[in-house]
Amino acid sequence: MSSSQPPDSGFPAPTASAPPPVPSAPPAGGPYVRLPKSSGLAAFLSLFPGLGQVYNGQIARAFVFFFGFVGSIYLTVEGHPFPFAFLIAFVFFYNMVDAWKGASAINARFLGGKAQTIEDEAVESPVWGGTLVAIGLLVLLSNLGWLDLDRLARWWPLLLIGVGAWFLYGSFQKRKAGESTDDSPLV
Repeated sequence: MSSSQPPDSGFPAPTASAPPPVPSAPPAGGPYVRLPKSSGLAAFLSLFPGLGQVYNGQIARAFVFFFGFVGSIYLTVEGHPFPFAFLIAFVFFYNMVDAWKGASAINARFLGGKAQTIEDEAVESPVWGGTLVAIGLLVLLSNLGWLDLDRLARWWPLLLIGVGAWFLYGSFQKRKAGESTDDSPLV
């Protein structure tokens, strides 16, 4: 018996060792994925206010931006040009930014694998609907002669003060909520 290993060791007899396998090439990039929305196209379509939001499927926002733009022009002509002339440019550019961000968010949800349900597409913030109601009421009351925009023109800064205070309050609330979670004792 000429064996290189004793029979009682419990190990298999050694065999000729093969060279280690050559690592395979890294996989090529995944297949091309076509994104559902083009952010650039959404911004381009927003050159006509609201059209980029229609492209993104955000119909309520589209109406708000369109009527905000048209309302700003109307109030510039019929009311005092000072506050409303600035709103024309603000609504126009914010409309483009919103369309870009909306398309980017849709694409991010698509790439993240989160299923976009029909409910999510149809539900929008109540602020958009409330804004449409407010703009419609202002124009209706002005057209009926019940609201004189000339007398209200001197009070428009109150709107800026109120919105600014609301933003500050929200910012402080978020900061306070962030601090309360950071103050947890270390164990």
